[in-house]
Formats: sequence, structure tokens, C-alpha cells
Amino acid sequence: MKVIGLIGGMSWESTAVYYRLLNEGVRDRLGGLHSAKCLVYSVDFADIERLQAAGRWDEAGEVLAAAARSLEAAGAELLLICTNTMHKVADQVSAAVDVPLLHLADATATAVRGAGLSRVGLLGTAFTMEQDFYRDRLTAHGLDVLVPHADDRALVHRVIYDELCLGVIREESRTAYRAVIDRLVASGAEGVILGCTEIELLVAPEHSPVPVFATTRLHAEAAVAASLGAGLSGEVRVGAPRR
Repeated sequence: MKVIGLIGGMSWESTAVYYRLLNEGVRDRLGGLHSAKCLVYSVDFADIERLQAAGRWDEAGEVLAAAARSLEAAGAELLLICTNTMHKVADQVSAAVDVPLLHLADATATAVRGAGLSRVGLLGTAFTMEQDFYRDRLTAHGLDVLVPHADDRALVHRVIYDELCLGVIREESRTAYRAVIDRLVASGAEGVILGCTEIELLVAPEHSPVPVFATTRLHAEAAVAASLGAGLSGEVRVGAPRR
């Protein structure tokens, strides 16, 4: 079993879910008292959020790269960035280490394609929905990606940072998200990617008329498979490790 290194804390609410899913995945595959071999480097999200808001992505990337180097030094054999948004700096993080990084968008796109879908809605932070780094990664897998209109994007973003990252779950926000999903479906979405790890705290499959793709769970499943020897396909890996 390879040691999984988690770059987490963005927010810790979803990182806790990653930890549970990794251990459940190993237990389900191996049985008995088996659990995941993993290391967690949990950053202070307040620092990262300030850099995000200021557009200082290179600095944020160096914080995560330093975390990646620490995890590698501690024995991690593969890495996960436990947030969709910070995959904006995935290449920077991958270049800092000699162990592979499993890209969340690749694992998600593989699941969408495996379900036979090609046109999906994307929910996430404003950065994830509006910038190219994530949508282009999905498009490279042959997906047609729809994002909500501006007012809906602002609502989705606000709920993530003002509620979900703080562990606040409100029924009225769930209702609002369901309405956003309905509008994406009306625009032709065959499925919806929950492209922020916190959204899974609010939205479950029964809240959508089309399949939802829970990125935290998909990322964790890919990590368990890689840890247990399924290998790292080119579809879920950021480039070649640095040598």
C-alpha cells in the first residue's frame, strides 16, 4: 500500500471527508481492520483565501508546493490537493516533488465519460467556474462544460465561503443550489459536477434530476486504487514527476 499525502485544510471540513473516504475505501477493498496509509498537511485556509482574493496565485502555489515537499520528505508516495480551486496551481505543486500528483479534474472527467455523458454543468467557486484552468482540463477529456449564469455563480460562491467552509448547512441554501442545478439541466446538462469539495456537504444525488459527480469521493477512490497498486494512468496524473 502506497502512502497517500493529502494537501488539505482548504477547508478542513472537506479534508475530514477525504480522510474518512480514503479509510473506508481501503477497508472495503481489503477488509478486516485495514485502513489507509496517509499523511495530512493542513494549511491555514485564511492565508490561502487572502492570496486567492488578491490574485496572488504564485504565492499560494508556493505554499502548497512547500506542503507537498514536506509530505514527500515524510514518506508520501502520491499526492492529492484536497480542493478543486487550488488545482489552478497543480502544475506548480507537481514540479516541486518527485512523486506523482493525482489531478482531481482528471479523476472526475474519467467518471463522467465512464457514465456515458459528455455535457455537464459545473458548480464550484467563482475561480473554478469562471477561469480556464479547470474547465479546460475537463474539455481536454472531450466534455462540454456549462456554468451557471452570473447571479447563480455569485450565489454558489458565496455559500461555499460564507457557509460550507465554516461547517454551516442551511436548507435554504440547498434549495437555492437545487434551483441552480435545474437551470443547468434546462440548458442541456446531462449531469452536474460538484466542483468544490464542500458542495458535497450540501448536495446529494437525490437533490438533482440528473447524475451528480462528487469530486471528493471520485478523487479519494482514484487515490485508493493508486495506493493499492492499480497504477497511475495518464488520465489522472499531472505530467511526469520532477527528476
